[in-house]
Amino acid sequence: MTGGPSGLVTLTTDFGTRDPYVGTMKGVIRRVHREADPIDLTHEIQPQDLMEASLVLDSCYRFFPAGTVHLVVVDPGVGTQRRAIVVDTPEHLFVGPDNGVFSRVYATEPRAVVREIRNESLMLSQISDTFHGRDLFAPVAAHLACGLDPAQVGPVIEDPVHRDPPQPVVWQDQITGEVIHIDSFGNIISNVTREIFEMLVGGRNFRIIVNSKQIDQLSRNYEDVERGRVLALFGSLGMLEIAVHGGRADRRIGAGRGDPIQILTGPA
Repeated sequence: MTGGPSGLVTLTTDFGTRDPYVGTMKGVIRRVHREADPIDLTHEIQPQDLMEASLVLDSCYRFFPAGTVHLVVVDPGVGTQRRAIVVDTPEHLFVGPDNGVFSRVYATEPRAVVREIRNESLMLSQISDTFHGRDLFAPVAAHLACGLDPAQVGPVIEDPVHRDPPQPVVWQDQITGEVIHIDSFGNIISNVTREIFEMLVGGRNFRIIVNSKQIDQLSRNYEDVERGRVLALFGSLGMLEIAVHGGRADRRIGAGRGDPIQILTGPA
């Protein structure tokens, strides 16, 4: 990472906020580096859902200042032989388990260097088998936030775990994608990007089909249609979304993660 540290540490976990886990990690960060500023991205990742964590992280890390450290603890393999890593990119650092949670970062950051965390002096003196977020990842993130050279954490590895996100398929006059996320408003987010959509559709008529529900126009915002109506738009993630003005699209349409979404061109 070029440039100096920002002192910011973002946190993304599946811990929720009922238990003291998140607060404890923040305490460790501030204990190591009193000037560090831990910022919550979310602690509501579905339990052990690596793909959701990867998507959420990819959607927002670029909006933080250069030098930010992004700490991710979605770690079903905690206490096993899975590695602990630091991902060093030109502007950001990422800390977490080597389980594929940084797969989207690898795809968008071709200059990323991945290091295994081996330097025990950066960790707490006792390492729990079930809470590496507190004992390993949080202190390492704090050290990096106060300017530690990433080369000090451990050796470079060439084989970090990748989990390829599902990709839409374009065939003849149709795109077949799938639902990759349901946000807290019930909006159905697909893996169809604006670029792929425009490449196929151009200026032609189209139909978007999700669980037999058809939509034949794009909206610019959630109030472009009458209240209660289903709409389609490209949201802040740059992906095709299905929403309901004033309601929940997931309940109206009955769609969930992994369900297919089709875009067809030409007459119905």
